[in-house]
Amino acid sequence: MNEPKDAAARRAVKPVICYPVDTLPVPDMAAYHAARDTMTKVDEVLVPPREAGCFTVPAGHFFRIVSVEGPQVGDLNLWARDNINERFYSGKTRALHGTHITTGQRMWTSFPYLRPMATITHDTLGWYGKDSFGGSVHDVIGTRCDPYTHNLLAGGQYHHCCHSNLTRALANHLGVSVAEAEPHVHDVLNVFMCTGFTRDTGQYFMKASPVRPGDYLEFYAEIDLLGALSACPGGDCSAEHSSDAAACYPLLVEIFAPDADYLGAASQPAPNGYDRSHGT
Repeated sequence: MNEPKDAAARRAVKPVICYPVDTLPVPDMAAYHAARDTMTKVDEVLVPPREAGCFTVPAGHFFRIVSVEGPQVGDLNLWARDNINERFYSGKTRALHGTHITTGQRMWTSFPYLRPMATITHDTLGWYGKDSFGGSVHDVIGTRCDPYTHNLLAGGQYHHCCHSNLTRALANHLGVSVAEAEPHVHDVLNVFMCTGFTRDTGQYFMKASPVRPGDYLEFYAEIDLLGALSACPGGDCSAEHSSDAAACYPLLVEIFAPDADYLGAASQPAPNGYDRSHGT
């Protein structure tokens, strides 16, 4: 393939940020930190290896995903507790905040709601930054390991990938069939997973997670939440996912309530203000 004469000039065009965030509502981190100082643990859910579990978090509460035994990544889905059609929108979160998210950044809900659903308030892996391979932690670029891609690439019927884990957990929580639950399972926040894109081929890669027992990612629930977390069958994702061979460990979800004064003053963000007329 022959390059045009102005190929270098075309490549040299400077990029433009698609969504400048100067006007994006900024979370009040000082208020969150003050509330954290008063919080007490009110519930927990232990997610077994290669399985998923559901949990609920009232608005104004905090929740943590904690490494408790060994290096383990988790796939997180979130929904509005009373309307699971409103769910985490990984693509728009990525467009607003970048490929990996950390303290002070938010998880946003799907259209037509597009409002903050959870704000990251503490990240013990915040020190990791970006490594020499271009890898970082807590990505919103990967989808989730699933039985369809597994079947496409390797054949067989593998049922403990994160998509299936989340589907079973949601079905059990809602008391519906897996066929009814599956359409509500969506692209995830890959908690603790270390990922990036190769510089030569642009392929999505994973590498051993830096997470260790005691590390956690903590969130503030902006709205009433239903969550589902899968302890990925890839363990720390150092070799493969959708695997029965990888060392896997449980993940703990802890839920905390701040004092009553803070809860009494907390308010949920309103759904997006667009009128949905779409020019008609």
